[in-house]
Amino acid sequence: MAWQFWIDRGGTFTDIVARRPDGTLVTHKLLSDNPGQYPDAAIAGIRKLLKFEKDQSIDSVKMGTTVATNALLERKGEPTALFITRGFRDALRIAYQNRPRIFDRHIVLPEMLYAKVFEVEERIGARGDVLVPLNLEKTTLSLKSAYDEGFRSIAIVFMHGYRHSQHEEKTHEIAKSIGFEQISVSHRVSPLMKLVGRGDTTVVDAYLSPILRRYVDRVAAELEGVRLFFMQSNGGLADARRFQGKDAILSGPAGGMVGAVRTSLMAGFDRIIAFDMGGTSTDVSHFAGADLSDMEREFETRVAGVRLRAPMMSIHTVAAGGGSVLHFDGARYRVGPDSAGADPGPASYRRGGPLTVTDANLLLGKIQPGHFPQVFGATGNEALDDTVVREKFIRLKEEINDHRSPEEVAEGFIKIAVGNMANAIKHISVQRGHDVTGYTLCCFGGAAGQHACLVADALAMTRVLIHPLAGVLSAYGMGLADQVAMREKSVESDLQDLPHLQKLIEKLANEAREDLISQGVSAASIQIVRRVHLKYEGTDTALVVPLGSLARMTGDFEAAYRKQFSFLMPGKPLIVEAVSVEAIAAGEAIQEKAVSGKTKARPAETVRVFTGGSWREAPLYRRDELAPGQRVDGPAIIAEANATTLVEPEWFAVVTSLNHLILERAKARKKELAIGTRADPVMLEIFNNLFMSIAEQMGLRLQNTAYSVNIKE
Repeated sequence: MAWQFWIDRGGTFTDIVARRPDGTLVTHKLLSDNPGQYPDAAIAGIRKLLKFEKDQSIDSVKMGTTVATNALLERKGEPTALFITRGFRDALRIAYQNRPRIFDRHIVLPEMLYAKVFEVEERIGARGDVLVPLNLEKTTLSLKSAYDEGFRSIAIVFMHGYRHSQHEEKTHEIAKSIGFEQISVSHRVSPLMKLVGRGDTTVVDAYLSPILRRYVDRVAAELEGVRLFFMQSNGGLADARRFQGKDAILSGPAGGMVGAVRTSLMAGFDRIIAFDMGGTSTDVSHFAGADLSDMEREFETRVAGVRLRAPMMSIHTVAAGGGSVLHFDGARYRVGPDSAGADPGPASYRRGGPLTVTDANLLLGKIQPGHFPQVFGATGNEALDDTVVREKFIRLKEEINDHRSPEEVAEGFIKIAVGNMANAIKHISVQRGHDVTGYTLCCFGGAAGQHACLVADALAMTRVLIHPLAGVLSAYGMGLADQVAMREKSVESDLQDLPHLQKLIEKLANEAREDLISQGVSAASIQIVRRVHLKYEGTDTALVVPLGSLARMTGDFEAAYRKQFSFLMPGKPLIVEAVSVEAIAAGEAIQEKAVSGKTKARPAETVRVFTGGSWREAPLYRRDELAPGQRVDGPAIIAEANATTLVEPEWFAVVTSLNHLILERAKARKKELAIGTRADPVMLEIFNNLFMSIAEQMGLRLQNTAYSVNIKE
């Protein structure tokens, strides 16, 4: 065996889990951006781990990256020209007219990704009749004009192109002969109904793929002869040569979800809320099932103001990470949405950064500098700076000018961040009909353990799971992920036409199977999962069920519909909106071994922690010294190489035989007291966010169940 590297290149930190030739695991964490130290964090981490090793042969590298996501958020993709059916030049700009933030009076629309639009003289009707033939001469002139203006990336989006693709195909041929380097065609990128979603997805692909290709090529050049895989937004790995812009948006978070599901199932929990809190953002997702194929996916989503109709894991992201910047606007405390990132990073990172959530936890004693990665300062080997953090919080307290101490100010900011994260979890659970009180909160990412108990309390959850590799679980998930190829297609036909449906699905299954075989997977190891997207006639909300008999699909749909909306529509025909197929080649089969022979650990030291409005003495344990069965009562800190876990008062932690950490509530939670009539700047922001969350949940229920197009959009 040779080395395997599983890497998550996040916005603040890059996490690496390496599997040595003897099968043992080793981890490493470094800043994603460190100008002057190294050009690329992933390559620098690999070199550091191999530096003193005799056997330096590498079998494979499996990565998740935020390169495409950051390019989309910062609008730094490739200059792209859009070629669209004549008369629809503004269709993607007009879109659906839904307001991004419903109560804003001044609406700021997101910047469009394409730089210029060319209208193409062509039109095919919904049933395939050619209403306007493709004008080859004018189309060729338009393409040459775009090329002469410097465009090398184009998106081709024609009306009904998802089903009748002959005009798109011909335009693609002409563009290829002219010499365009990136040609994204809608019927290949997103063969689904709805011009706006399909168009946006195609433009995203054209906009991001060249940026992604340059990054992939740079990594591949440094790892010559090594098998290189990248995590896709759908939760499956793809060969680096098959990695596209539209599939890269959730590349990092998807690895975390895979890691959370696999490790939770090993621990015996099959209903989890995955809570991944990193430096820049928090990602949350819902899982209830038996294996990875049961993970929830969305086929239409919105990221950074852009609609995407492509299979993605159902992950909700909020700007509440350890690096989220703390603000006081004169009336309210605010957390984020801006982040300090990796450079300059939080104030404690010794680069002159602003106060952040991480700094608040440092001031409160929930992070101990001596038990945190020492990768800061000019030399990259200094600890967190708690002196500058205290000075900045004292100045902020004086600016706020009320009765609170610096510690109470910091705790107020933490309460708001916790509220934001709890609302994000409601978005993927309560809004979809799931009662989270019976679920386990699976916490991972460098900052999740510091807030685990508080977030669980905010959701009335009573159990938290923290894996021994929680600090680098997204990287671990890269190694545990399957290799996946997905295909989907719009149908819009009656469910009763089952023979036609099965024929179409088998065609897609063969395409997905051939895709994996071309990536070096043996045909015998491929498993096919077939799904049907059903909705009531006249409605707009499709639910995904496994392909089966008519009776079984109808029963599955009705159970899912009743769970989400609490009612059924008897007598209404069921319509197949789309079908999807997933070809799966199983990933690494890692069996976690039981830990034995350890004696009960004693605290490494006693520290002071500010929690619940006062300072308390708290034992600090080293995670790797805790013995199976050992109970740790809160308040307490459990420190490890890549993360810190805070056991709050009225909670306790127990280590299992597999070395998983289970946190449980020791006492029923007391009801909050009334807050009075005084305008409290902390509670003002908490209630503001809570009311907005309730309004959004009501709005989503109304949108999903409404017949009126005006209400839906």
